[in-house]
Amino acid sequence: MDTFLMFLLVGALAQAIDGALGMAYGVISSSVLLAFGVPPATASASVHGAEVFTTAASAGSHVLHKNVEWRLFLPLAVAGIVGGVVGAYVLSGIDGDIIKPFIVVYLALIGLYILWRGFRKAKPRRLPTWTTGPLGLIGGFFDAIGGGGWGPTVSSAMVGAGEEPRRAIGTVNTAEFFLTVAISATFVWALVTGHWENAEALTDHAAAVGGLVAGGLIAAPFAGYIVKKAPQRVLTFAVGGLLLALSLFQGLPLAGGLA
Repeated sequence: MDTFLMFLLVGALAQAIDGALGMAYGVISSSVLLAFGVPPATASASVHGAEVFTTAASAGSHVLHKNVEWRLFLPLAVAGIVGGVVGAYVLSGIDGDIIKPFIVVYLALIGLYILWRGFRKAKPRRLPTWTTGPLGLIGGFFDAIGGGGWGPTVSSAMVGAGEEPRRAIGTVNTAEFFLTVAISATFVWALVTGHWENAEALTDHAAAVGGLVAGGLIAAPFAGYIVKKAPQRVLTFAVGGLLLALSLFQGLPLAGGLA
């Protein structure tokens, strides 16, 4: 299959899941790129370049369908930008695989907790505004390092803490646009200043990035509608189940490497 068409399908599927559940576009896209031998920093830069377009469309959809909790949005976005810029600078100079085992364990534990809340039929609660600052800082850093840690880290924590899934997903996806722009700009700065040693690999994967952008743009406008209409418990179970699946998907190769 043509590289562009294959990544168009990957981008559309990943964005459909991400827009509806607040996570997975970066993780799925990065994992496919890494499987094709793309260096970690190049994969992260490619995914964030594509996400500039897909998150803009997804954010617009969530705003249109009133899925955003605005009191949480600003501190989350600002802290996410700071964490993302630091993470992108660090990743452009080191191997991001070092932190992956910690992310895998986090995803599994939070996934189990969210499923437990779903079975208990726990009622949503109003998150204090101050909690989104530290959460955004950590999520932004993980996102730049792993090429897709924003949604799994931030959406899962907000849903796990009791925020209404629709509001959590809409707020996180909308803030992600600003985070993605900041991370992409940092990669460009690292390229221009020479801090990023393997940046030439970007030009070798232009078709893959183009496919991710096109596929993501096709699916992104439907995100807000899906989240608005889906029942709360369905979203809760879907988020918890996806987190467990992502932890297994990323954890099995790591376990194989240790064997």
